[in-house]
Amino acid sequence: MSEWLSYKSFVYIIGFTAQILFSARLILQWILSEKANKVLTPRLFWQLSLIASFLLFVYGWIRDDFAIMLGQSLTYFIYIRNMHLQGSWKKLPKIIRIFLVIFPFMVAIYAFNNNQIDLERLFKNENIPMTLLIWGAVGQIIFTLRFVYQWIYSEKRKESSLPLGFWVLSLTGSLMILSYAIIRKDPVLFFGQSFGFVVYLRNIILLLKHKKHGAN
Repeated sequence: MSEWLSYKSFVYIIGFTAQILFSARLILQWILSEKANKVLTPRLFWQLSLIASFLLFVYGWIRDDFAIMLGQSLTYFIYIRNMHLQGSWKKLPKIIRIFLVIFPFMVAIYAFNNNQIDLERLFKNENIPMTLLIWGAVGQIIFTLRFVYQWIYSEKRKESSLPLGFWVLSLTGSLMILSYAIIRKDPVLFFGQSFGFVVYLRNIILLLKHKKHGAN
């Protein structure tokens, strides 16, 4: 029993560490944006995002939670691309860059069991009803689309930035994931989305305020 509790604690430590890093990036971005009275995108935002995404993917994998794994898989390389655009990716040691790039593929290879992906473990988890899994997955997809939108937006301008659409998608996806976390009774997801909700809303207000002043 004590060993099980110790393992469970270790898993939650991984998840909470990821969410703390996600929250730290938002706090940093929020503070800098409030000082400048406009939405900014600091380099550390993407660096913390990548580390947190790595940890949360591991957390979702251990918890057999497809919704979490899906969300992190879709955004992982977008974080790396934004680091490229800001010139911080190549500043990392080469061995770390290689590991971060091949990590998702290592997990995919490991996930094969007798040459078949263990879908039973991910999609027939007795703790996650199929309807709840679909709801959580859709929430993660919407939450992830914010970075796809941000990526396209940034590529067109050849600079990393966080436009209004990014924050609107963030707020929508966050509400869905928050409800998923409440039903799933997942303290890690609940902690992360509860804080993020406030920051997303504030950034929307800042951007609308900035656009209004620009129009005047």
